[in-house]
Amino acid sequence: MAGKYVASSSLPNPRGGSTRSPILLLTFSLLSLSLLLFLFSILPSHPNPNPNRNPNLNTLLPESSFVASLEHFLISKSPRSPPIRDDTVGSDDPEAVKKLDDLVWQREIRRVYEDPYYPAASGVTSAIRVYVYEMPAKFTYDLLWLFRNTYKETSNRTSNGSPVHRLIEQHSIDYWLWADLTAPESERLLKNVVRVHRQEEADLFYIPFFTTISFFLLEPEQWKPLYREALKWVTDQPAWKRSEGRDHILPVHHPWSFKTVRKSMKNAIWLLPDMDSTGNWYKPGQVSLEKDLILPYVPNVDLCDAKCSSESESKRKTLLFFRGRLKRNAGGKIRAKLMAELSGDDGVVIQEGTAGEGGKEAAQRGMRKSIFCLSPAGDTPSSARLFDAIVSGCIPVIVSDELELPFEGILDYRKIALFVSSSDAMQPGWLLTFLKSISPAQIKEMQRNLAKYSRHFVYSSPAQLLGPEDLVWRMMAGKLMNIKLHTRRLQRVVRESRRLCTCDCKRANFTGP
Repeated sequence: MAGKYVASSSLPNPRGGSTRSPILLLTFSLLSLSLLLFLFSILPSHPNPNPNRNPNLNTLLPESSFVASLEHFLISKSPRSPPIRDDTVGSDDPEAVKKLDDLVWQREIRRVYEDPYYPAASGVTSAIRVYVYEMPAKFTYDLLWLFRNTYKETSNRTSNGSPVHRLIEQHSIDYWLWADLTAPESERLLKNVVRVHRQEEADLFYIPFFTTISFFLLEPEQWKPLYREALKWVTDQPAWKRSEGRDHILPVHHPWSFKTVRKSMKNAIWLLPDMDSTGNWYKPGQVSLEKDLILPYVPNVDLCDAKCSSESESKRKTLLFFRGRLKRNAGGKIRAKLMAELSGDDGVVIQEGTAGEGGKEAAQRGMRKSIFCLSPAGDTPSSARLFDAIVSGCIPVIVSDELELPFEGILDYRKIALFVSSSDAMQPGWLLTFLKSISPAQIKEMQRNLAKYSRHFVYSSPAQLLGPEDLVWRMMAGKLMNIKLHTRRLQRVVRESRRLCTCDCKRANFTGP
């Protein structure tokens, strides 16, 4: 054939018959077949369809202990002082913000014209893209090492007697989110969020500053300047300047976290334990459900799994259980009043909380033997007690009028908890009468729902589907368009315009002098 070269020695002789004997050809064929069979025998019988994915990932048991997960993270995965790969540290170049904005616009306009479902499908059927800042180690790794090297010092306590390191564990949502975002894709299960390494590709920006660890483990003369340094570092970034922080995620899960400077970052998405509309912890205008996100505390007790739930079902003889500190500040003052009202009643167990493993075991044992668990407000409207009850299979009785709950756009808490107003709960005899009126069928249904819901409140590594880390990004998806709207509006308003658009900004349309 024209254009194709074939060596003449490999072809049969068109005139004088075959140039090789049939025996040699048969021998060669058998040898080739044997070679093929040998090659197939040494190949894996079930090759991994995704070479970048760990085939053992789905069989690994998730680690839900903060201390154990952190130990593995620091020793096995992360260097003590990683090199800084971030090349976006702020400069005085006024063109940096404009350049980034142009790149973002080019990406978004392509999506508008190429994707008929954009923006409806943005963050819903596609992964949210998160840029994780590579902050200097003094804001990240050094603080994690500080916790790891000191957590056995149980004498370190807050002014109200709470063990500092246990308090940090309760609010360690910043660690769990960061550990998942920075893990190699081959070690991750969540696919609704992906880390990107170019700022113009990002929907959101994550600030990995461990504000709670720094507050409780550093002296004020150390954490105050560190807070100011972190503030300057973040607000110098072109991405922050472009949106004034509206697309930045700031984990401040303890009410005291970053308190001295966070007013300068009020536009960011704050990850909070609750809203506290009383103004004791957050100033008016700093937090809102539209802007921020409520995350659950890390439970103090172990998850009561399916086997535990089955075994504990017949052991739940206590009607109402509470174990915790009886005296709290602010909205938590109702605790002492409730305990005085309920103490001594049949079927009610009320205990003053104690620190350490003994206190944890006592709380866990009591919750697993009870039908209802009292969850009054603490120093803030929320309390870790609520999430301890949920993972213990004990129906929470919530007495906290100002409470906001995690992931309420996804989860219906009426299916697993009872909500009681403070005024009703304080009426003599009212609460126990109400609890005794709940039918056994309703109790069984709520217990079954608790068994389903408990997975939504257990942080782990690797982060699990439908775990709290997963629900964070499902909730974030609903905020994306509003963030983009306010960012674009910010960029085009003139000096006389109202910078914040609220329900009050509607004015009559009139022409006057």
